Amino acid sequence: MVKICCIGAGYVGGPTMAVIAFKCPSVEVAVVDISVPRITAWNSDKLPIYEPGLDEVVKKCRGKNLFFSNEIEKHVAAANIVFVSVNTPTKTSGLGAGKAADLTYWESAARMIADVSKSSKIVVEKSTVPVKTAEAIEKILTHNSKGIEFHVLSNPEFLAEGTAITDLFNPDRVLIGGREENAGGLKAIQTLKDIYVQWVPQERIICTNLWSAELSKLAANAFLAQRISSVNSISALCEATGANVTQVSSAVGKDLRIGSKFLNASVGFGGSCFQKDILNLVYICECNGLPEVANYWKQVIKINDYQKNRFVNRLVSSMFNTISGKKIGILGFSFKKDTGDTRETPAIDVCKGLLNDKAQLVIYDPQVPETQIFKDLSTPKFDWDQLGSTIQITEDVVAQSVKVVHNAYEATKDAHAICILTEWDEFKSLDYQKIYNNMPKPAYMFDGRNVVDVAKLRQIGFIVYSIGKPLDPWLKDMPAIA
Repeated sequence: MVKICCIGAGYVGGPTMAVIAFKCPSVEVAVVDISVPRITAWNSDKLPIYEPGLDEVVKKCRGKNLFFSNEIEKHVAAANIVFVSVNTPTKTSGLGAGKAADLTYWESAARMIADVSKSSKIVVEKSTVPVKTAEAIEKILTHNSKGIEFHVLSNPEFLAEGTAITDLFNPDRVLIGGREENAGGLKAIQTLKDIYVQWVPQERIICTNLWSAELSKLAANAFLAQRISSVNSISALCEATGANVTQVSSAVGKDLRIGSKFLNASVGFGGSCFQKDILNLVYICECNGLPEVANYWKQVIKINDYQKNRFVNRLVSSMFNTISGKKIGILGFSFKKDTGDTRETPAIDVCKGLLNDKAQLVIYDPQVPETQIFKDLSTPKFDWDQLGSTIQITEDVVAQSVKVVHNAYEATKDAHAICILTEWDEFKSLDYQKIYNNMPKPAYMFDGRNVVDVAKLRQIGFIVYSIGKPLDPWLKDMPAIA
């Protein structure tokens, strides 16, 4: 029986291994992590992450050929294939701070694999890593191998949170990068391919060299983020000219060379990958003497920051240039719908901007717990571009000025304004007449995800700001910058 061990039981490792176990009943899969609470949750009825369809997959396999454990060394030693899916955050100090990936956890994992292994292993990069990471990992494994043979593969994930299980069941492609120039590398590639081919059509499994696989992941995320920043830049122009960004993006997306995906204007992109991977790409370009390329990709993140700041400025300037003491109802805190993940969510920067102007926030998100919201808002954020310029909010301010509630109606009751920051489906069907009746007037709606029916809300009486849409008459004479 093939034995797989995955180091890291997070958003990538947990779902990916659950699907491999589900699709390959003859393969034994162990997911290991140093976090006792996380592994306890994976073994409970309430999993540590929310992902549609994940519960069913885990419950069908857990205890049969899918296991979650804190016994890391034991399972690594027993495995034929070791996936490494640990966090690779952006460095916040030292060489490359603000851009380079911090590979501390990866190096630690590689050294542990070398120390405990008693048989040959295939080590698979599942985390998003800089180009040439595999080479560094190979050196660590080789110099500590004690005669054991290791083969390093790159198998980047292309999951979208909220649709991860669907993506894993029916992937666009599976990318496997390895040492194509030697027999051992080719055999390792084939071994991993034999796992995926049990449910993925062969033509969707792409085999490349190591460096192509590593760079493909960074490039894919950079291209996706670029599309979002592109349409968001156009949304600002739409507001200035009276155009409708939804109509513009629809017209643009009809061009088959462009396509319609990732052309929805919003308050900005978030998630664990886009900003981190682009900054990583920027750093690699700078290190390879390509400043023009680095500056090109930097602009994608600058537009994202601009969009969040523009949203806050529009809100403040629209409300007589002051929100001090005013209650703002926040609908949605996760970076996108159908996930509880708040990493790099635009809601953090928007809420911090509002708190900096002394607003009182009442927040509702169907999946994000209160503890996470308070942690995100009070944790200092490292500024990638201008050190020390990011707004920092103290725990005391968060405790005094933020309240987390359990439904949208509670969040919006007596609110001077509403901000929609996540496109949860339930926000489309709220009783906005009821909400309007329970708000002081004028009642403002700032839709950062373009989910509401603007005409209907204006008919009710709301002053509506929707990203990239023709401005409400009330807003036309208000400056876009507070």
